[in-house]
Amino acid sequence: MDVEVLVVGAGPSGLVAGCALAARGVKVRVVDRAERPATTSRANILHARGVEVLTRLGALGDLPERALSPVGMTMYARGRELATMRFAPDPREAVQALFVSQADIESQLRQRLESWGGRVEHGREVVGAVQDAHGVTVAFADGESLRTGWLVGCDGARSAVRELAGIAFPGVPVVERFLLADVVADWDRSREGSAGWFHPDGMVLAMPMRGRDEGVLWRVMADVPDTGGHLSAEQIVDQIRAVLRERAGVEDLGVRQTVWTSVFRVQRRLAEHYRRGRVLLAGDAAHAHSPIGGQGMNTGIGDAENLAWKLALVVQDRAGDGLLDTYAAERRPLAEVVLRNTTANTRLLAGATPLTRLVRDRLLLPIMNLPAVQRQATRTASQLWVTYRRGPLGGRGTAPRPGDRVPDLACTGHDGARTGLHAALRTGWALVANGARPDLAETARRHLGPVASLHHAEATGSPILVRPDGHLAWRGDDPADLRHWLTGTLGTKETA
Repeated sequence: MDVEVLVVGAGPSGLVAGCALAARGVKVRVVDRAERPATTSRANILHARGVEVLTRLGALGDLPERALSPVGMTMYARGRELATMRFAPDPREAVQALFVSQADIESQLRQRLESWGGRVEHGREVVGAVQDAHGVTVAFADGESLRTGWLVGCDGARSAVRELAGIAFPGVPVVERFLLADVVADWDRSREGSAGWFHPDGMVLAMPMRGRDEGVLWRVMADVPDTGGHLSAEQIVDQIRAVLRERAGVEDLGVRQTVWTSVFRVQRRLAEHYRRGRVLLAGDAAHAHSPIGGQGMNTGIGDAENLAWKLALVVQDRAGDGLLDTYAAERRPLAEVVLRNTTANTRLLAGATPLTRLVRDRLLLPIMNLPAVQRQATRTASQLWVTYRRGPLGGRGTAPRPGDRVPDLACTGHDGARTGLHAALRTGWALVANGARPDLAETARRHLGPVASLHHAEATGSPILVRPDGHLAWRGDDPADLRHWLTGTLGTKETA
């Protein structure tokens, strides 16, 4: 076997998977068909859940210093300002969203992967994948091949891995054509927030970005009729200038430099399966949806973290491969919710019919001024609410219930040093109790490998075992009950 796990795709999902596997001692390789790392940013907001995942990996680095703080979006319709939808982070949470380039996030993750001895192999396009009972033989476009135990496809909506595995990707178009341009522009508009203009002909969105020329980089997006044919970068910028003039009253956008342009169709698609044998999917390879709300990158990052700790247990022969079926059982329902919400919001904001425009302008946009609505919208976008309590690893009981997210807790380790719960999860699991419980910790280690024993002075009730992705696994006092959960529910094996 050349490698234990091959990850295809070096976007945020693939890099998180690679980092999380490498942190647990798995021999992993990450390949990407692009000849070099991306320098432009497809996504530009990292919601709170994504920030939390990168924190657990030790990969957040200086991203907060390089980011713009998201303030919100001012929305206009019928020629006037209707609302400003402000971000309202939960003060009880230690993390919040960052406006930061996806290219910067990927750069930080590549550095973290390298710190564990890994790297991204660019210019490696996968053209074949044949699996058997023991592994997958992967062929590359350059004629080389390798043998891997497991193949993880994080290679985007047009995933070669998904197609080679024969996994269907059904869906429907939501918006026929979107134009996007990142431009350095002389624009006297405030950069404290984004803006959205809604017009009978469609919408146009403008977001400030941190770029090479500080204070002047903007991303502008607009939906336009699909007239077919290829558009050059100059034609895209010209069309965006036109829609800004028609829909927003911006007479001229003083573009000094075009950094990046794109034309894309907004699709709603969901893979029928997240796993086929030894092939697994994560990120855009498993789900594609509207960029409205910035949920794609964050959902993919969550996929990768969830998958990685389970795959590590299987690769290291601590659990049977049935554990991998809990990956889809936990993550696919979330993708369904994200697809449903982003599709509904996009169609409503696009206002294709007089009725949807009436609902949007008279009801939806005005209520965005309400603090309660802003708090709920921010919480929804954050994905800090995500729970797996109804999944195969969930359970009943008092909150937090098994499957619920456990916020970062101020703890001390066995040596008395202060640490955060999430930092302790970097390479394994954590047992949190108000007092030493070596009996529980040893039971967990025999099944799971590294388990941090943490003391939390404010912990009440029974000790808790926390999964590497920050969700509650088990609560109790009895080592025999813990052993039963590990072997029965999680399906792990006891080792010396």
